[in-house]
Amino acid sequence: MTNTPDSIRPFRIEFPQTELDDLHARLANTRWPGEVPGVGWSRGVPVEYLKELADYWRTEFDWRAQESMLNELPQFMTTVDGQNVHFLHVRSPEPDATPLLLLHGWPGGFTDFLDVIGPLSNPVAHGGDPAEACHLVIPSLPGFGFSTPLAGPGMSTGKMATVFGQLMTRLGYDHYGVHGYDTGAFVAPHLGRQYPEHVVGIHVGAMITFPIGADGEMDGLSEVEQQRWDRMMNFNDAYLQCNSKRPQTVTYGLHDSPVGQLAWIVEKFKELTMPEDGLPEDSIDRDRILLDISLYWLTGTAGSAAQVYYEDVVANVWSGADWSTAVRSTVPTAVLVSAHDVTIRRWAERDHHIVRWTELDHGGHFLAMEAPDSLIADLRTFFAKLD
Repeated sequence: MTNTPDSIRPFRIEFPQTELDDLHARLANTRWPGEVPGVGWSRGVPVEYLKELADYWRTEFDWRAQESMLNELPQFMTTVDGQNVHFLHVRSPEPDATPLLLLHGWPGGFTDFLDVIGPLSNPVAHGGDPAEACHLVIPSLPGFGFSTPLAGPGMSTGKMATVFGQLMTRLGYDHYGVHGYDTGAFVAPHLGRQYPEHVVGIHVGAMITFPIGADGEMDGLSEVEQQRWDRMMNFNDAYLQCNSKRPQTVTYGLHDSPVGQLAWIVEKFKELTMPEDGLPEDSIDRDRILLDISLYWLTGTAGSAAQVYYEDVVANVWSGADWSTAVRSTVPTAVLVSAHDVTIRRWAERDHHIVRWTELDHGGHFLAMEAPDSLIADLRTFFAKLD
């Protein structure tokens, strides 16, 4: 296949053994800090927990097995507007399947969706209805995983939507659905605003909504909504401040120390999974967490993956300053709210054309890994009603 700028070319993951040896050596030679005794997780990741996890990563986690598993999936690379884009493209055996774009967040990656690929693309093989089948496109967001290097500054969630809209057109999909969580929950509505003639429906989890200073917008919040707003206001956003304001400076420590990268990400899995008082691996398989972290380390994307925070904060998206003037999406939108999410319905309905709202009593931020059956069921129900 000719490697022209708009070509789509097959891709395989093949890290040289020298990079794995370097990772193991760095883990073995970690310079461990002390810690204040008796504080648990309240000031960050405890040393003893991280020592044990780092040792498991070095001595028991099998990267080659993970790499082989990923290479069984159809992976591709292309270039859109100068940006390299890596993606899975899993075609359903059902020819009339709905094309569906799945978008991850930070600190995740395309591997977040491994547990939903089979049931969504081939429901018959999983006891489902062939009418529920989807052709799946699962990219690495620009700056994440193998969608590197960043072509330059300006790769905001809005620009990412432009890139993915062109990708779907290049793949021959004129009409398609979109699911996103976290960063992907920002990208997905942008796709709807930019390509309303192509996007048939938007499904989001872990949606963040903001007040805009309008009269009465805080009046009459339910007890649950008030608790969500309080959690949002009091959440430890140290990672957000670092990623959004000094992404390059933070990168040096994360790029040079695998234990630093490990702690930086595993803390998010601890804080954002359910139950809140459990360990990350109580909610998500330890090897799946380490697969995610290994990809950040081996691709060297700690810094480039953080840049979207800088782009969107600079553009005032996260501060809420532009929410009062944002164009309301016209694309039918479904919101799936996990037990951990902080979405406020009235603010979400202000900005999106919401036709389905589902609240779960379980699951955390990473539903595709924590509660894949719940995500699959809601996606199927939503898109079936759009037919």
